[in-house]
Amino acid sequence: MPYPGPTLREVHVDAILTQMSIAYIQSQADFIADKFAPMVPVNKQSDRYFVYNKADWFRDEAQERGPSTESAGSGYDLDNTPTYYAPVYAIHHDVDDQIAANADTPLKPYEDGQLFVTQRLLLKRERLWTSRFFNTGIWGKDMLGVTSGPVGNQFLQWDQATSTPIQDIHNQKAFLLENTGFEPNTLVLGYRTFHKVINNPSVLDRIKYTQRAVVSADLLAGLFGVDRVLIGKATVNTAIHGAAPVFSLVHGANALLAYVAPNPGIRIPSAAYTFAWTGLLGAGAFANRIKRFRMEWITSDRIEGEMAFDMKVVGSDLGVFFSGAVSNTP
Repeated sequence: MPYPGPTLREVHVDAILTQMSIAYIQSQADFIADKFAPMVPVNKQSDRYFVYNKADWFRDEAQERGPSTESAGSGYDLDNTPTYYAPVYAIHHDVDDQIAANADTPLKPYEDGQLFVTQRLLLKRERLWTSRFFNTGIWGKDMLGVTSGPVGNQFLQWDQATSTPIQDIHNQKAFLLENTGFEPNTLVLGYRTFHKVINNPSVLDRIKYTQRAVVSADLLAGLFGVDRVLIGKATVNTAIHGAAPVFSLVHGANALLAYVAPNPGIRIPSAAYTFAWTGLLGAGAFANRIKRFRMEWITSDRIEGEMAFDMKVVGSDLGVFFSGAVSNTP
C-alpha cells in the first residue's frame, strides 16, 4: 500500500488575504441630509435671523393716483426672534498601541477608525434630518396615503394599481405655488417609496416610449416637474452592541415636496436651511472635523469626529409631506 503524500492542509497554512476584506461601509451618496437644504456657514454657535411677513408682500395695494395727491402707502413687518443653535455632535474610536502594532495586512486601524467615526456622524446627521424634516406635523400640509377611497388630505398609496403619483405631486405643486408664489423644486423619496413609484403603472406608461424606458431619479424629476429628486438610502441598526441587529431604512415609506433655495441669501425664501458652525476651530465646510490625539494613560491614539450644525425649517409653508406614500413592506 503506497505511503500517502502530504495533505492539502500540510502544504498550505491559511493566512489573511491582503488584497481584500469586508466592511459594511455605507456610501456617502446614500445620505441626503447635506443635499436637501442649503448650507449657511455661521461663525457663532447660535444667533438670530430676520423673517419677513409673507402676507405683506402679496397684497395688491397700489391705487390710482390723482393730480397733486400722495401715492398709496404700505409697509411690511419683520420678525427678528427666530434663532438657530448648532450643538456639537461627537464620537470617538480608540486605537490601542498593541492593536496597531499587531494588526495584519490589510488592516489599517487608524484609517478604519476614521472611516468608522465618519460613518457614525453621517448616520447621526441623517437621522436628525428625518426627525426635523421627514415627518408629520412639520410642514404646512400633510398628506396621508391610504389603500382605498381617499378623501380630504388623503391620496391613494403609490403602490396601488390605480394610484396616480404624478398627478398627486402636480396637484400639491399647484397648492404650494398658489399659497407661497414659489413652485416646488425638490422631491425627496425614501428608497422604499422610490422603488415602488418606478414600478407604478402610470409612471411606466409615461416612460415606455423614452429611449431607455428605465426610471431613474433624473427621469422622475422630469415627470414630476422638479429640478431634482433625492433618494434616501441610508440604513440604521437600532439594536445595542452585542444584540441581534435590527436593520431598517432611515427614511421609511414617505415623500416630501418642497421649494428649497439653490443657495442661501438675503431675502431668499426656502423651506429649510442648515446652519453649519464653520467658525469652530478647524471645522471644514460642513462644520465637520476629525482629530487624532494621544491618550497616554490608556496607551492609545484617539480618533475623534465632530459635526456642529442646526437643521431648521424656516418656511414650513413651502413644503408638503406625504406620509405613508407606499405600504411599508418590501
